Order: sequence, then structure tokens, then C-alpha cells
Amino acid sequence: MSAEKQYILAVPNFSDGRRKEVIEAVVEEVRKVEGVKLVSYEPEHDFNRTVVTIIGEPAPLKVALLNMAAKSIELINMEEQKGTHPRIGSQDTIPLFPFKNITVEECVKLAEEIGHELHEKTGVPVFFAAENARTEERKALAFIRKGQYEGLNALLKEIKDDESRKVEYESRKPDLSKDGLLSDKAGATIVSAEAEGLTAYNVFLATENLEIAKKIAKAVRGPSGGFSTTRAVGIKFPEREGVVVSVNMFDCQNTPMYRVFELVKQEAARYGIPVTGSEVVGPIKLEYIINSLEYYLGLEGFRRDQILETHLME
Repeated sequence: MSAEKQYILAVPNFSDGRRKEVIEAVVEEVRKVEGVKLVSYEPEHDFNRTVVTIIGEPAPLKVALLNMAAKSIELINMEEQKGTHPRIGSQDTIPLFPFKNITVEECVKLAEEIGHELHEKTGVPVFFAAENARTEERKALAFIRKGQYEGLNALLKEIKDDESRKVEYESRKPDLSKDGLLSDKAGATIVSAEAEGLTAYNVFLATENLEIAKKIAKAVRGPSGGFSTTRAVGIKFPEREGVVVSVNMFDCQNTPMYRVFELVKQEAARYGIPVTGSEVVGPIKLEYIINSLEYYLGLEGFRRDQILETHLME
């Protein structure tokens, strides 16, 4: 067995992006654990969620994630929470990704441990997604979150004891729960592991017409004919001018950022709308920046070891 240290990337998401005292209390649970690195946390006021990026060795990372989730569940009441981003729980997601010297299979095993221990510790219902999913359709967060907290909570209560809807109930109920329902206060948590992480990418348009952003997002996202590895929405950020095509990218290696950026520009040109810029939300792998750099500069034979900082990383 390799003596090299193993590292996992975790990008958990909890359902509060507005109350500073709650956000800091949840994130503090990560800061207190030795052996993990809090890379960033990104509160999003309109979405009313915070995305946290953590890198750590498996054992301390598990401790940090369990403590963070327990604090989210303690402080966030889903009966009161509102926001524009799809969500079903106080600690909405806990996704794991291999980062260094570790396999997807090992991340899947750790995700299983986290899901079971979180349920035992807090009683929160748990769904397993991606490589931990029990069925093919549950690999996708969109399927699990369909109806969001309010809709799924009501649906499960409605159909649980209805024999005529047993198949539907079995497909939508949590994988781990005390009563086959969501928690009224905490909702549920989605735990998963997979090879590639999500990159959040926003493209800004010089218009206040939200319908145009929505039409462009429809052209970008996989289910409506765009890139199979992306999901996109058209939204308005109250704090800035213009509207936004907000893209979740699940495989920046095979669907690079430059390709999405160019498609948005192309579609925006149909409406005479310029693109004013773009934004990466949170950390991103260096490789994903490099492949866009190569494209725009037309670099030939470029080697990663030409970047001086990569030698420091080693």
C-alpha cells in the first residue's frame, strides 16, 4: 500500500447564504479540524445557500463534514428557508471527489460511511447519489431534488401508504430514514462520490431581459439540446447590472469552459446582446484554466511543466 498521503476534495452545500452568524458557525466546524484545508466558502444571497470547498485526508475530512452537517441541521429550519437554488435540506449536499493518491472507489466507500454516520448521529434522512446511487435515475441530483423540499416533503406524506403509488414512493423516498419521509425541519441530505467535481461558471449579459438569459441557458444545458455535461439557468443578480447565464459544469475536461463561453456569445449575438464577462465561482482545477488558455492563444505543444508554479506544487 502506498505511503503517500491521500487527499479528497469535498464541495458541500448548505441552505443558508444570508445569515452571517449561521454561515460562520457552520464553517467554523471545518476550521476546528486538523488535517483539512478550508479552501473557500461562497455565500450566495439570492440562492440562499453557501458552497464550501474543502481538501483533506479521508479520516479528518469525514469528521469535519459530519460536524459541519450537524451544525447546519441544528441551525437551519427548512420550514422557514427560501431561496432560488434547488434544495431539499439544511445540509443539502455532501459530494466527494478524488484529489490526490486516492481512487473513486475509496471515495465511494467514505461517502457510504458519512451517509450512515450522519443519519445515525442526527436522524436526518439521506439520499445517495452519483456513484453511490442505488438506482440509475438517482445518480442525478435533479431527480432527487425534483419538487424541492416543499414538493418532495408533501409528496412522500401523500403517497407513503397509497398502495396504488407504491412504485412512485419507492423511487422517491430517502435511502436512509426513520419513517420513509423527510424531516420537516432538516429535510434531507444528499451524499455522493464521483470522479469529477462541479465547476460553477457565470456568463454576464448586457441586458436586463431575463427571458433572453433563460433562452440562452436552455441552449446550453444538456436536457434541452446543449452540452450533456452542463446544467444552466438564466437568473438576475440583484447586486449587479445585467442578467446572468449561470452554468454548472460537471466535466470541464471534455466540455471546456471556453466552449460554453463561446456558445453563450454566439446565442447572445442573435439578440444583439454583448457578453460583458464571466466568473468562476469558487476554486477551480488549474487544468481547466489551461485548456481555455491553449484555445484562446492557439498554443501548440504547450507543456504543463512550463508553468513555474507547478514545480512548487510537486
